[in-house]
Amino acid sequence: MDKKIRVHELAKRLNMSSKDLLAELEDLGVEAKNHMSTLEDSIVNMLVEIYASEEDEKDLSLKTKKPSKPKDHIENNAEFEEEAQKKDVYVEDKTVSHVERTVELDENKSITLREFCDLTLIPPTKIIKDLFMEGKALTINTILDHPLIEEIASKYSIRVEFKTQKPVEVADPLKMEFDKFYQENKDKFSPRPPVVTIMGHVDHGKTTLLDRIRKTHLAEKEAGGITQSIGAYKAVINGKNITFIDTPGHEAFTEMRARGAQATDIVVLVVAADDGVMPQTIEAYDHAKNAGVPVIVAINKVDKPNANLELTKQDLVSKLNIIPDDWGGDTPVVPISAKTGKGVDELLEMILLVSELKEIKACAVGRARAIIIESKLDKFKGPVATVIIKDGVLKLGDNFVAGRTCGKVRSIFDDTGRSLKEAHPADPIVIMGFEDLPDSGSILYVMPSQKEAREYIEKYKDEQNQVQPKRVRLENIFELSQSEGQKVLNLIIKADTFGALGALKTAIEKTEPEEIKIEIVHAGIGNININDVLLASADQAVILGFRVGVEPKTELKADQLGVQIKNYEIIFELIEDIKAALAGMMEPEIIEETVGHARVLQIFNISKIGNIAGFQLYEGHVEKHCMARIVRNKNVVFDGQIEALKHFKDDVENLEAPQEGGLRLTGFETFMPNDEIEFYMKKEIRKSPTYKKGEEKK
Repeated sequence: MDKKIRVHELAKRLNMSSKDLLAELEDLGVEAKNHMSTLEDSIVNMLVEIYASEEDEKDLSLKTKKPSKPKDHIENNAEFEEEAQKKDVYVEDKTVSHVERTVELDENKSITLREFCDLTLIPPTKIIKDLFMEGKALTINTILDHPLIEEIASKYSIRVEFKTQKPVEVADPLKMEFDKFYQENKDKFSPRPPVVTIMGHVDHGKTTLLDRIRKTHLAEKEAGGITQSIGAYKAVINGKNITFIDTPGHEAFTEMRARGAQATDIVVLVVAADDGVMPQTIEAYDHAKNAGVPVIVAINKVDKPNANLELTKQDLVSKLNIIPDDWGGDTPVVPISAKTGKGVDELLEMILLVSELKEIKACAVGRARAIIIESKLDKFKGPVATVIIKDGVLKLGDNFVAGRTCGKVRSIFDDTGRSLKEAHPADPIVIMGFEDLPDSGSILYVMPSQKEAREYIEKYKDEQNQVQPKRVRLENIFELSQSEGQKVLNLIIKADTFGALGALKTAIEKTEPEEIKIEIVHAGIGNININDVLLASADQAVILGFRVGVEPKTELKADQLGVQIKNYEIIFELIEDIKAALAGMMEPEIIEETVGHARVLQIFNISKIGNIAGFQLYEGHVEKHCMARIVRNKNVVFDGQIEALKHFKDDVENLEAPQEGGLRLTGFETFMPNDEIEFYMKKEIRKSPTYKKGEEKK
């Protein structure tokens, strides 16, 4: 246990006399009889914060370091005071101005006492001493929570506004450069093979289908027949290529979309004929639908004795709102057996047909751009990645950047392991030559030189550090709708039972107003999971849970991606929160409120200033930030801003009837005696949504 520090030891350490230190302690209300008195650790730490340098404060034992001269924030106190006096703010014990100031803080960002002092120009010593007198021991590195910030601010006539800062949008110069090149070379675009992702419920036959298409036995190589890693493979059908992405789940699909990398052109949704639409089927479809990707449904396992094709189609209608094409809908539904091969050729023909209708094209010349599908660290080859070429031609020796890393193409392999010299649009390949492991979903761009690649990465890293995820919350949905220019409230809802989920959806649909669209991007049963968070991030949605839990690590992922999760036990409370959010999204109505009337008595001409109207306020009041309307013979001759408001020779902020005053307007000087002046203010009134189906806001 450390021995107590005596007054004379601390005084020596702080480069001051024991007498001065005793006086300081007395001011703080700390009892110390003489230089031999011992001090509590909290007092020592507080005094070190005030009088010692940051380097010295790291060793609070005060035994091994030499005495140092007080510096940093102590010497800076004079600077604080000088700067504060310039800005007419609170300084030490002197109130320079009674006018309350306002500082804005980011509600999602923590702040230390030092940073707070830098913003408010209040000396750190002042705050540390004042709060110590109230029993609160702070240091300059103390992280302040919201209540403590408000408590401190109120002591020094400061009003704090916590605001959600808009995320810094970093314009990617490479994307702009490539997009410009493609725009200028539209004549060089040509059809490319479609990239197809196969998704669906676990064990419904996704990998077996791909296995049948490629005429290999990929499924047998996987543990338990379940896909363990992402792969991209090419198949040739009737002389035409199709690139397939086989994923372990739709989370990879959505994570890439959330990163802005739309790798897929078509989704094949596999549904087992003996099992029907399952929860993961619903999730997979919602991920595809919200990505705006065409969907082809493959009803698998039709060879099984208990297969029920018609019942499965009814499931598609009732649970996914998918109407099969043979029932008059627009979604192709193909019955298949991945095991026997029945219907697989028809499915492939449908993929090619949808691809042809979609007119999928790419620029087949110039530097390559690709999407990282999967990356891993090979103990023999180093960092390797599976990529799909989007545009251009990738060649051996090309320098590139990919997310936060760069490299040079050392080797190219196709999906069969064959070595290549170059790769073209829609080719699925594995490449070597990365300096570090790239992130899945990041974009690979070929650069003119290694030097330019490295320079870009250094700048990219700096800019990426500034990027914050968009924090979509029910409370700030209005701000987001303003910045995005959309009036859509995207929701993901999870409930504990199908009955509760149905009741929630019905209640939410009745809540939808005419002016704003509520989009339920996904609705499911069970706990809130990482897949829900990824989908919410991609679609800027809020997750609402009803009597459900949150799976491990989900809240951490939600915080990283800026996704809000709200849980409820009562449907009424959930609906009320949605109504409040909808009201916040409504465009405010601007109204005029007349606050006073006056009459011009005489006009004064002031040299170098112009005409000022002397007036008599006979009703109401006027404030300097009011608007003024000049009415002459019942005609409005001016409507605009007040530039100056005076009472005799003094500038004033407001006047009350029946006072007289002087008025100067911005852009108007031709006053005449007996002109009527109408003073008014513009106010924003938040409108209430107009609810459909007779639903009224309660």
